Amino acid sequence: MRVVAADGIKVSKGLLFRDHYRRPSFVQWKDPSSSAIRDPERITVTNPANGKRLCTVDAASSDEVEWAVSHAQTTFDSGIWSKSSSIHRSSVLLRLADSLQRRIPDMARIDTLQTGRPIREMNAQMTRLPEWLSYYAALLRTSQGFVAPTQGKLLNYIQRVPLGVVAQITPFNHPLFIAIKKIAPALAAGNSVIVKPSELTPISLLEFANLTQEAGLPDGVLTILPGYGHTTGKQLATHPLIRKVDITAGTRTGRALGAIVGSNLVAFTAELGGKAPILIFDDADVVSAVNGVAFAAFVASGQTCVSGTRIIIQENIYESFMTEFLKKVESIIQRMGDPMDERCSMGSIISSHHLNRIDDMVARRQSGTILTGGKRMLGKSLLDHFDFSYGSFYPPTVISDVDVSHELWQEELFGPVVVVKKFSTESEGVRLANASKYGLGAGVWTQDLSRAHRVAADIDAGLVWVNTHHRNDPSSPWGGMKESGIGRENGIEALEAYSQSKSTIVNVASADESRADDWFGGEQKRYG
Repeated sequence: MRVVAADGIKVSKGLLFRDHYRRPSFVQWKDPSSSAIRDPERITVTNPANGKRLCTVDAASSDEVEWAVSHAQTTFDSGIWSKSSSIHRSSVLLRLADSLQRRIPDMARIDTLQTGRPIREMNAQMTRLPEWLSYYAALLRTSQGFVAPTQGKLLNYIQRVPLGVVAQITPFNHPLFIAIKKIAPALAAGNSVIVKPSELTPISLLEFANLTQEAGLPDGVLTILPGYGHTTGKQLATHPLIRKVDITAGTRTGRALGAIVGSNLVAFTAELGGKAPILIFDDADVVSAVNGVAFAAFVASGQTCVSGTRIIIQENIYESFMTEFLKKVESIIQRMGDPMDERCSMGSIISSHHLNRIDDMVARRQSGTILTGGKRMLGKSLLDHFDFSYGSFYPPTVISDVDVSHELWQEELFGPVVVVKKFSTESEGVRLANASKYGLGAGVWTQDLSRAHRVAADIDAGLVWVNTHHRNDPSSPWGGMKESGIGRENGIEALEAYSQSKSTIVNVASADESRADDWFGGEQKRYG
């Protein structure tokens, strides 16, 4: 996708992004008098930390979505990418990884500005992104087809072939990271890819799209369509040419899109909601556990699907853990400030709408005691005098003794709010961990090796970390159980999920042998 821009936005170190992202160049095929050309709907992207406008982005119209899918299909059918060699696709992905590597400082600042997350978080996250592109580039050079054993003189070889045009719908919390996780295997497999980023955070993905041209990705292979979920996202999901839909979203959205996709007989991957439990046993190292739980709960202001929101602590260690944990929480609060400040420990919530939802859920709780936090942040930062009042800031919040039937225990809040509860026996701890409709991530803290493996096996979650949390690698499958989704990102599974097997069976018998194989002409020894 190519975009035309007006003036750029500068933040300390030169040009970062455009003031306005205009509609894709492909609309030039339309009649210039078309209303879609004259009056595009504009999305205003705002910095949630201070409420200031960052830029505007033209939302794709219905006609543009239709054209984009058709163009992507034409590109796929041409074979310029879909039928290119694995070596060629690998080389392009490696060049794209190199191009992205050079833009990491800019991309980190962009994502801090549009998400309100601290620059130190985004710098750390962005350094990992090229790994996804280089990993799938490496898989392309090492993945092999196979020959299946058959009866008789037949050669049966199996290849992986791309699906076609695939649609990806990405969220606001990790704007570029989650998009790259989806884009890399989809491109590696040879598909044409259309991505609808969150309307709250589209900038870094639009900038990334510009890098694909210099890396040698053909036009029409990757298209970015800014827009809203209920319009652009729904139109993509329902389009008859789309052969796979891959989303990261809330469970309700995933359920609705899944029903649409299923009726179209289309492949579906969905990474959905979570309510991650963290079990802390009485033999855990308290300092390590406190640091790990704080990271699990409050990185990205708790706006991750694997956020450690249910802290389940064995009774013998409860008091000592909570004493140190509350000290850690207070230190985080003391170091909150301007997300662009390298010292800032935790940033803002993505929008005032999301902030109000968090505030309301905490305020209307039917049980539990707030130990710290629990109210929107106003006034000036102790760290750098940054004024919280202009942004959407909510402090790390800890609530004890919430009933397991209440929404603070059961529902994904998507903010820096955790509930804590005691347990006595291992079986009780596992029961509390599994007392949720979600099953994406979970954590276990113990020095007992046997217990670690035993409990990890008993927890209903697609990801279980032991004595750590939120570790991620392009080679490691990522996805949930129960209402946390279907399918997996990362690893060989993702590459195979963006492709399908094709079996070719060749008769290698001589002509004389083949003539004897006449089903209707004599005695037969086989069928099939």
